[in-house]
Amino acid sequence: MTAPAHEPRLFAPGPPPRHLLVVDLEATCDERGALPREEMEILEIGAVLVAPAPGFATLGEFGALVRPARHPRLSAFCSRLTGITQAQVDAARPLAEALADLGAWLRPFEELAWGSWGDYDRRQWAQDLARQARPDPLPARHLNLKHLYAAATRSFRNLGLGRALARAGLEFQGRPHRGLDDARNVVRLLQLASGVGRGSGRP
Repeated sequence: MTAPAHEPRLFAPGPPPRHLLVVDLEATCDERGALPREEMEILEIGAVLVAPAPGFATLGEFGALVRPARHPRLSAFCSRLTGITQAQVDAARPLAEALADLGAWLRPFEELAWGSWGDYDRRQWAQDLARQARPDPLPARHLNLKHLYAAATRSFRNLGLGRALARAGLEFQGRPHRGLDDARNVVRLLQLASGVGRGSGRP
């Protein structure tokens, strides 16, 4: 049987989830490991909800800045990297409130999986959720979109987002290292790999 037009081949041979939440997290950071990995905290949640079939159409977006609890003072390095200011962090809400908002936003959507460009976001999410006395609003099924994209385009599995876009002939849209902008650019790569997006044709 011939696959329908724009059938997402990233998930072959299995069927795609009905809804896919593309998540990108920004976390507190510092230069040269001054902030231990286990003490890094979510600073921003960016998420784009798409329908993989057909064509990874965007259904909605969620973005939230988070006020860290353990290290609420941003390093100069982190501010330069993300563009997030200390004033924005001071005005942000705790992670628990952001999780509640995300859960409420996702409630109407069934057959949901979530994915990220690599496993960093999954590990950071698990680390922060372990400190929260509330249910995880994300579904149990996580997809490593970097690996799925590499398999579908026959490219290297360790490409960062910027390099993957460049190799596909696409320019980064927005600001790198911001949650929503990163997530939107991941969606562009998924669209390209499924035959819907536009690029140079170079995976």
